[in-house]
Amino acid sequence: MSEPRRVLYHHRIRADDGQAVHVRELIAALRSRGHSVDECALVPKAAGDTASLDAGSAPVGFWQRLRLPRAAVEIAEVAYNRRGRAMLRARAAVARPDFVYERHALHLRAGLDVARELDVPLLLEVNSPMTVEMGRLRLLRMPRRARRTERDVLAKADAVLAVTEVLADILVDLGAPRDRVHVIGNGANPDRYDDAVRAEAMQRRKSWRLADDGFVLGFVGYMRPWHRLDLILELMCRPGFERLQLVLMGAGPALAPLRDEARRRGVEGRVIWAGVVPSAELPSYVSACDGALIPAINDYASPLKLFDSLSAGVLTLAPDQPNLRENIVDGETGLLFRAGDVDDLASKLGAVVRDREASRRIGAAGRRALLDHDWTWSGNADRVLEIYESLRARRRA
Repeated sequence: MSEPRRVLYHHRIRADDGQAVHVRELIAALRSRGHSVDECALVPKAAGDTASLDAGSAPVGFWQRLRLPRAAVEIAEVAYNRRGRAMLRARAAVARPDFVYERHALHLRAGLDVARELDVPLLLEVNSPMTVEMGRLRLLRMPRRARRTERDVLAKADAVLAVTEVLADILVDLGAPRDRVHVIGNGANPDRYDDAVRAEAMQRRKSWRLADDGFVLGFVGYMRPWHRLDLILELMCRPGFERLQLVLMGAGPALAPLRDEARRRGVEGRVIWAGVVPSAELPSYVSACDGALIPAINDYASPLKLFDSLSAGVLTLAPDQPNLRENIVDGETGLLFRAGDVDDLASKLGAVVRDREASRRIGAAGRRALLDHDWTWSGNADRVLEIYESLRARRRA
């Protein structure tokens, strides 16, 4: 492990969702490794463990409540750079950081500007290609400025940390030098999935009053129509899936239609509507399931829920696409089905519904893969510091 370093960690996240979980976990992991981390943000995330599956369960401050028209949001994002630079300079004067670590956001360049002023490296964490994503959603109101800023930041950051290999290739196309791009995915804390959590999971499963011989499939997250969770309700009505039971953990716009669909299909009694689950309770919920479903995901993401199910030793079912093949070997450490193909999902899921031992075997192999590859927050903290030490050695050479 490297000697203790001083990290100035900058982000512009308002919501208390999966993004906040990433920030909180990485900061905690860096600190646990003996490094000093000064979080610089309008809405700090590392102060307490309030994150849950969806925003709404934690106290909400002014910046989280703020809602503006899309054009006004982008103007505010551009204007934020002045505020961000001032905050970073003030923190840096006290913290004297060895490097700036920034989570990439639309129109954001404050970290780059201040890192250059301080003559320290900028490590830029990128979870999505913001201009591509917002353009695809037709939400960009200042596209030329956004793309110019993104290209400049990607080109000048000392290291660009992409969450998947797929995203790394996209970032190179957007201007990041190939030799500065590194892949560090999301992670988990496997120590949270201990004997006490497993005992709690058994009690939780009993409290759900599901069939003893049922196969419990869990979904974690914000439910949107494009997840197509209604296809699972369709599967529950097919021959061979009478023992399939579903636990939905979270909220979202697709929840009410799913309730109506479950009622219409007569399977409502086989669905547990768990609602928003605090992050502290999530391990016992995931561990209470026989399988964890990722029904749909974009083509460059590194989903947090994947690492949670791997940590729990619970069989993971996910779409067969390159970003998920980075962490799952089909049939060995998880099951991959053709994206959007309910018949292929039925084939893969049906096999483990009928063979519970295979389900447990694959789930256990998934956890071993996570541990072997150290897809953990502490592992990620070490990777970040290894990249910094490499940059530092290069500067001194």
